[in-house]
Amino acid sequence: MLRELSVFQRSFPLVAPFRISRGVKHVAEVVTVELRQGDKTGRGEAVPYARYGESVDSVLEQMQALRAELAAGMGRDELQLRLPPGAARNALDAALWDLESQLSAVPVWARLARPPHATLVSAITLGIDTPQRMGEAAARLGSGLIKIKVDAEQPAARIDAVRQAAPDARLIVDPNESWDIALLRDMQPALERARVDLLEQPLPAGADDDLVGFASRVPICADEACHVTQDLPRLRERYQAINIKLDKTGGLTEAWRLLRAARADGFRIMVGCMVCSSLGITPALEIAREAEFVDLDGPFWLQHDYPGGVRLRDGLLQPPAPAFWGG
Repeated sequence: MLRELSVFQRSFPLVAPFRISRGVKHVAEVVTVELRQGDKTGRGEAVPYARYGESVDSVLEQMQALRAELAAGMGRDELQLRLPPGAARNALDAALWDLESQLSAVPVWARLARPPHATLVSAITLGIDTPQRMGEAAARLGSGLIKIKVDAEQPAARIDAVRQAAPDARLIVDPNESWDIALLRDMQPALERARVDLLEQPLPAGADDDLVGFASRVPICADEACHVTQDLPRLRERYQAINIKLDKTGGLTEAWRLLRAARADGFRIMVGCMVCSSLGITPALEIAREAEFVDLDGPFWLQHDYPGGVRLRDGLLQPPAPAFWGG
Protein backbone atom coordinates (compact mmCIF):
# COMPACT_ATOMS: atom_id res chain seq x y z
CA MET A 1 0.00 0.00 0.00
CA LEU A 2 1.37 3.40 -0.99
CA ARG A 3 2.07 6.04 1.63
CA GLU A 4 1.34 9.75 1.53
CA LEU A 5 3.96 12.19 2.85
CA SER A 6 3.17 15.66 4.18
CA VAL A 7 5.88 18.03 5.43
CA PHE A 8 5.36 21.56 6.71
CA GLN A 9 6.80 24.25 8.92
CA ARG A 10 5.28 25.21 12.27
CA SER A 11 6.09 28.22 14.47
CA PHE A 12 5.64 28.08 18.24
CA PRO A 13 5.94 31.44 20.07
CA LEU A 14 7.83 31.20 23.37
CA VAL A 15 6.55 32.28 26.76
CA ALA A 16 9.75 34.30 27.27
CA PRO A 17 12.96 34.98 25.34
CA PHE A 18 15.38 32.04 25.50
CA ARG A 19 18.94 33.37 25.70
CA ILE A 20 22.10 31.28 25.28
CA SER A 21 25.67 32.24 24.39
CA ARG A 22 25.03 32.37 20.63
CA GLY A 23 21.79 34.39 20.64
CA VAL A 24 18.19 34.84 21.72
CA LYS A 25 15.21 32.80 20.52
CA HIS A 26 11.65 34.15 20.57
CA VAL A 27 9.95 31.51 18.40
CA ALA A 28 10.60 27.79 17.94
CA GLU A 29 10.64 27.01 14.20
CA VAL A 30 10.10 23.30 13.60
CA VAL A 31 9.47 21.00 10.65
CA THR A 32 6.66 18.48 11.04
CA VAL A 33 6.20 15.23 9.10
CA GLU A 34 3.05 13.17 8.60
CA LEU A 35 3.36 9.81 6.86
CA ARG A 36 0.00 8.17 6.09
CA GLN A 37 -0.62 4.55 5.18
CA GLY A 38 -4.27 3.58 4.98
CA ASP A 39 -5.98 4.88 8.10
CA LYS A 40 -2.72 5.20 10.09
CA THR A 41 -0.55 8.31 10.30
CA GLY A 42 2.95 8.45 11.73
CA ARG A 43 4.22 11.81 12.92
CA GLY A 44 7.60 13.35 13.58
CA GLU A 45 9.13 16.72 14.34
CA ALA A 46 12.61 18.23 14.08
CA VAL A 47 14.32 21.56 14.69
CA PRO A 48 16.65 22.81 11.93
CA TYR A 49 19.72 24.26 13.62
CA ALA A 50 21.89 26.92 12.00
CA ARG A 51 24.87 25.82 14.14
CA TYR A 52 24.93 22.67 11.99
CA GLY A 53 24.29 24.44 8.69
CA GLU A 54 20.57 23.72 8.62
CA SER A 55 17.55 25.87 7.81
CA VAL A 56 13.85 25.15 7.48
CA ASP A 57 14.18 25.31 3.70
CA SER A 58 17.17 22.95 3.56
CA VAL A 59 15.42 20.40 5.77
CA LEU A 60 12.22 20.55 3.72
CA GLU A 61 14.27 20.09 0.55
CA GLN A 62 15.98 16.97 1.95
CA MET A 63 12.62 15.46 2.83
CA GLN A 64 10.98 16.27 -0.48
CA ALA A 65 13.83 14.57 -2.34
CA LEU A 66 12.79 11.25 -0.78
CA ARG A 67 9.04 11.64 -1.33
CA ALA A 68 8.73 8.91 -3.96
CA GLU A 69 10.84 6.40 -2.04
CA LEU A 70 9.01 7.02 1.22
CA ALA A 71 5.69 6.62 -0.59
CA ALA A 72 6.90 3.30 -2.01
CA GLY A 73 7.79 1.93 1.44
CA MET A 74 11.29 3.10 2.41
CA GLY A 75 12.14 1.89 5.92
CA ARG A 76 14.30 3.28 8.70
CA ASP A 77 17.43 1.31 7.78
CA GLU A 78 17.44 2.64 4.22
CA LEU A 79 16.73 6.14 5.54
CA GLN A 80 19.96 6.00 7.56
CA LEU A 81 21.86 5.49 4.31
CA ARG A 82 20.02 8.10 2.24
CA LEU A 83 20.19 11.08 4.61
CA PRO A 84 22.99 12.34 6.86
CA PRO A 85 22.46 12.80 10.61
CA GLY A 86 20.39 15.89 11.31
CA ALA A 87 16.93 17.34 11.55
CA ALA A 88 15.48 16.00 8.29
CA ARG A 89 16.37 12.41 9.09
CA ASN A 90 15.16 12.82 12.67
CA ALA A 91 11.63 13.89 11.72
CA LEU A 92 11.29 11.16 9.09
CA ASP A 93 12.74 8.50 11.40
CA ALA A 94 10.25 9.47 14.13
CA ALA A 95 7.34 9.30 11.70
CA LEU A 96 8.43 5.83 10.58
CA TRP A 97 8.72 4.57 14.17
CA ASP A 98 5.25 5.95 14.91
CA LEU A 99 3.71 4.47 11.76
CA GLU A 100 5.34 1.08 12.31
CA SER A 101 4.01 0.95 15.85
CA GLN A 102 0.48 1.76 14.73
CA LEU A 103 0.54 -0.81 11.93
CA SER A 104 1.92 -3.53 14.22
CA ALA A 105 -0.10 -2.47 17.30
CA VAL A 106 3.15 -2.79 19.30
CA PRO A 107 4.33 0.39 21.12
CA VAL A 108 7.85 1.66 20.51
CA TRP A 109 8.84 0.93 24.12
CA ALA A 110 7.81 -2.71 23.71
CA ARG A 111 9.67 -3.01 20.39
CA LEU A 112 12.78 -1.86 22.23
CA ALA A 113 12.12 -4.45 24.96
CA ARG A 114 11.65 -1.79 27.62
CA PRO A 115 8.87 -1.22 30.21
CA PRO A 116 6.20 1.45 29.70
CA HIS A 117 7.20 5.05 30.23
CA ALA A 118 7.42 6.37 33.77
CA THR A 119 7.80 9.82 35.31
CA LEU A 120 11.35 11.21 35.03
CA VAL A 121 13.25 14.06 36.64
CA SER A 122 14.04 16.63 33.95
CA ALA A 123 16.29 19.65 34.12
CA ILE A 124 14.66 23.06 34.02
CA THR A 125 16.75 25.51 32.01
CA LEU A 126 17.62 29.03 33.12
CA GLY A 127 18.53 31.21 30.15
CA ILE A 128 21.27 33.81 30.45
CA ASP A 129 20.24 36.83 32.51
CA THR A 130 21.70 38.93 35.28
CA PRO A 131 22.96 36.96 38.28
CA GLN A 132 20.18 38.45 40.41
CA ARG A 133 17.41 37.44 38.04
CA MET A 134 18.84 33.98 37.54
CA GLY A 135 18.99 33.58 41.32
CA GLU A 136 15.38 34.69 41.64
CA ALA A 137 14.31 32.20 38.98
CA ALA A 138 16.28 29.42 40.69
CA ALA A 139 14.60 30.21 44.02
CA ARG A 140 11.23 29.65 42.38
CA LEU A 141 12.39 26.26 41.10
CA GLY A 142 13.82 25.10 44.43
CA SER A 143 15.33 21.61 44.39
CA GLY A 144 15.49 19.18 41.48
CA LEU A 145 17.76 19.52 38.46
CA ILE A 146 18.60 22.99 37.10
CA LYS A 147 20.50 23.71 33.89
CA ILE A 148 22.30 27.06 33.89
CA LYS A 149 23.06 28.72 30.56
CA VAL A 150 26.17 30.90 30.72
CA ASP A 151 28.68 32.56 28.42
CA ALA A 152 32.12 34.03 29.00
CA GLU A 153 30.73 37.06 30.88
CA GLN A 154 30.27 36.64 34.65
CA PRO A 155 29.83 32.85 34.57
CA ALA A 156 30.95 32.40 38.20
CA ALA A 157 28.60 35.13 39.45
CA ARG A 158 25.66 33.54 37.64
CA ILE A 159 26.44 30.05 38.91
CA ASP A 160 26.97 31.27 42.48
CA ALA A 161 23.65 33.15 42.40
CA VAL A 162 21.79 30.02 41.33
CA ARG A 163 23.51 27.84 43.92
CA GLN A 164 22.77 30.29 46.74
CA ALA A 165 19.12 30.49 45.73
CA ALA A 166 18.72 26.71 45.24
CA PRO A 167 21.10 25.07 47.74
CA ASP A 168 19.65 21.57 47.31
CA ALA A 169 19.36 21.45 43.52
CA ARG A 170 21.58 19.42 41.21
CA LEU A 171 23.24 21.67 38.64
CA ILE A 172 24.26 21.39 35.00
CA VAL A 173 26.23 24.31 33.57
CA ASP A 174 26.10 24.88 29.79
CA PRO A 175 28.37 27.50 28.19
CA ASN A 176 27.38 26.41 24.65
CA GLU A 177 30.98 26.46 23.36
CA SER A 178 31.63 30.01 24.62
CA TRP A 179 34.68 29.34 26.84
CA ASP A 180 38.32 28.76 26.04
CA ILE A 181 40.74 26.55 27.93
CA ALA A 182 42.04 29.44 30.03
CA LEU A 183 38.56 30.31 31.29
CA LEU A 184 37.80 26.64 31.88
CA ARG A 185 40.88 26.39 34.09
CA ASP A 186 39.97 29.58 35.94
CA MET A 187 36.41 28.33 36.53
CA GLN A 188 37.40 25.08 38.24
CA PRO A 189 37.18 26.44 41.83
CA ALA A 190 33.80 28.08 41.14
CA LEU A 191 32.39 24.89 39.60
CA GLU A 192 33.60 22.84 42.52
CA ARG A 193 32.35 25.37 45.06
CA ALA A 194 28.87 25.33 43.49
CA ARG A 195 28.84 21.50 43.46
CA VAL A 196 28.10 21.40 39.75
CA ASP A 197 27.20 17.88 38.62
CA LEU A 198 27.98 18.29 34.91
CA LEU A 199 29.64 20.85 32.61
CA GLU A 200 28.25 20.72 29.10
CA GLN A 201 30.42 21.59 26.08
CA PRO A 202 32.47 24.45 27.53
CA LEU A 203 34.88 24.72 24.56
CA PRO A 204 34.02 24.93 20.86
CA ALA A 205 33.75 21.44 19.39
CA GLY A 206 36.52 22.31 16.95
CA ALA A 207 38.86 23.40 19.74
CA ASP A 208 38.40 20.54 22.16
CA ASP A 209 41.89 19.14 21.61
CA ASP A 210 42.69 21.37 24.58
CA LEU A 211 40.72 18.92 26.74
CA VAL A 212 43.17 16.09 26.11
CA GLY A 213 45.00 15.57 29.39
CA PHE A 214 42.92 18.20 31.20
CA ALA A 215 41.78 16.97 34.63
CA SER A 216 38.49 18.72 35.28
CA ARG A 217 37.06 18.78 38.79
CA VAL A 218 33.59 18.42 37.21
CA PRO A 219 32.67 15.84 34.54
CA ILE A 220 32.58 17.39 31.07
CA CYS A 221 29.83 16.43 28.64
CA ALA A 222 30.11 16.50 24.84
CA ASP A 223 27.15 18.12 23.13
CA GLU A 224 28.07 19.85 19.86
CA ALA A 225 31.09 17.51 19.66
CA CYS A 226 28.96 14.35 19.69
CA HIS A 227 26.44 13.50 16.99
CA VAL A 228 26.65 9.80 16.10
CA THR A 229 28.27 6.54 17.19
CA GLN A 230 31.31 7.12 14.97
CA ASP A 231 32.22 10.18 17.07
CA LEU A 232 32.87 8.18 20.25
CA PRO A 233 36.52 7.13 19.69
CA ARG A 234 37.62 10.75 19.38
CA LEU A 235 35.73 11.77 22.53
CA ARG A 236 37.28 9.26 24.93
CA GLU A 237 40.27 11.42 25.94
CA ARG A 238 38.24 14.62 26.09
CA TYR A 239 34.86 13.99 27.74
CA GLN A 240 33.31 11.89 30.49
CA ALA A 241 29.71 12.13 29.28
CA ILE A 242 27.76 12.68 26.05
CA ASN A 243 24.51 14.50 25.35
CA ILE A 244 22.30 12.53 22.96
CA LYS A 245 19.90 14.72 20.97
CA LEU A 246 17.77 13.22 18.23
CA ASP A 247 18.18 16.28 16.01
CA LYS A 248 21.93 15.55 16.03
CA THR A 249 21.80 11.77 15.64
CA GLY A 250 19.18 11.97 12.93
CA GLY A 251 16.53 10.14 14.92
CA LEU A 252 15.84 7.46 17.48
CA THR A 253 17.30 4.68 15.32
CA GLU A 254 20.85 6.06 15.50
CA ALA A 255 20.33 7.50 19.00
CA TRP A 256 19.63 4.00 20.31
CA ARG A 257 22.83 2.69 18.72
CA LEU A 258 24.80 5.62 20.15
CA LEU A 259 23.36 4.99 23.62
CA ARG A 260 24.42 1.33 23.66
CA ALA A 261 27.90 2.06 22.32
CA ALA A 262 28.48 4.98 24.70
CA ARG A 263 27.48 2.95 27.73
CA ALA A 264 29.83 0.17 26.65
CA ASP A 265 32.61 2.78 26.41
CA GLY A 266 31.93 4.01 29.94
CA PHE A 267 30.44 7.40 29.09
CA ARG A 268 27.80 8.90 31.34
CA ILE A 269 24.59 9.63 29.43
CA MET A 270 22.63 12.83 29.10
CA VAL A 271 19.64 13.26 26.82
CA GLY A 272 18.69 16.71 25.58
CA CYS A 273 16.52 18.51 23.08
CA MET A 274 16.10 21.73 21.18
CA VAL A 275 13.28 24.14 22.00
CA CYS A 276 10.43 22.17 20.45
CA SER A 277 7.00 20.68 21.10
CA SER A 278 6.03 17.43 22.82
CA LEU A 279 6.09 15.76 19.41
CA GLY A 280 9.79 16.57 19.19
CA ILE A 281 10.80 15.14 22.56
CA THR A 282 8.54 12.12 22.94
CA PRO A 283 10.81 9.80 20.90
CA ALA A 284 13.70 10.95 23.13
CA LEU A 285 11.91 9.46 26.15
CA GLU A 286 13.22 6.09 24.97
CA ILE A 287 16.76 7.39 25.53
CA ALA A 288 15.81 9.31 28.68
CA ARG A 289 14.84 6.12 30.52
CA GLU A 290 18.50 5.07 30.21
CA ALA A 291 20.08 8.47 30.98
CA GLU A 292 21.62 9.85 34.16
CA PHE A 293 20.83 13.44 33.16
CA VAL A 294 17.54 14.29 31.44
CA ASP A 295 17.08 17.72 29.85
CA LEU A 296 13.77 17.60 28.00
CA ASP A 297 12.05 20.83 29.02
CA GLY A 298 11.83 22.20 25.45
CA PRO A 299 8.01 22.17 25.23
CA PHE A 300 7.65 24.19 28.40
CA TRP A 301 9.15 27.23 26.72
CA LEU A 302 6.19 27.27 24.30
CA GLN A 303 3.06 29.34 24.74
CA HIS A 304 1.04 26.41 23.38
CA ASP A 305 1.89 22.71 23.00
CA TYR A 306 0.00 19.77 21.53
CA PRO A 307 -2.94 18.40 23.55
CA GLY A 308 -2.05 15.12 25.21
CA GLY A 309 1.68 15.87 25.19
CA VAL A 310 4.21 15.64 27.99
CA ARG A 311 3.66 17.52 31.25
CA LEU A 312 6.14 18.96 33.71
CA ARG A 313 5.21 19.32 37.36
CA ASP A 314 7.70 20.21 40.08
CA GLY A 315 10.57 19.13 37.84
CA LEU A 316 8.95 15.76 37.08
CA LEU A 317 8.39 14.98 33.41
CA GLN A 318 5.23 12.97 32.89
CA PRO A 319 4.88 11.00 29.64
CA PRO A 320 2.23 11.87 27.06
CA ALA A 321 -1.04 10.07 26.48
CA PRO A 322 -0.37 6.54 25.10
CA ALA A 323 -1.79 7.37 21.67
CA PHE A 324 0.20 10.62 21.30
CA TRP A 325 3.22 9.02 19.58
CA GLY A 326 4.59 5.50 19.26
CA GLY A 327 1.78 3.93 21.25
